[in-house]
Amino acid sequence: MSSLLHESQLAHEANVVWLEDLDGLDYVRQALDKSARRGGKPRYARDGRMVGYAELDKDAEANPDSGLFQRRTFFLLPHDRPNEPEGLYKEGAPGEAVDPRTIEPRRVGEKTPRSQGKRRNEIVPS
Repeated sequence: MSSLLHESQLAHEANVVWLEDLDGLDYVRQALDKSARRGGKPRYARDGRMVGYAELDKDAEANPDSGLFQRRTFFLLPHDRPNEPEGLYKEGAPGEAVDPRTIEPRRVGEKTPRSQGKRRNEIVPS
């Protein structure tokens, strides 16, 4: 599992929506972002591109102070492996990166040899 998110933070996820085909993505970065809505495509304010997002169930409550919901987004930055295969992450991956094939609603996802730029189909201990 990623050490940056905890499954308790994802308790109200209903589904995950992918905007790109996962076949070409060894890893995606994941983060909790604030959104005014439980569902639909959230705003994206980072470099790079959003490749997916989580939608929340009807029981998810907004933060009482901000009125915003915390939703998981999946993204890639310009220097990530899919954009620069021979670059910084030719091998290894950022701390918040996980194999998108291991992501499900309410589940953080895992680092795998594939996400780390190594052999595929084995799970790397966190």
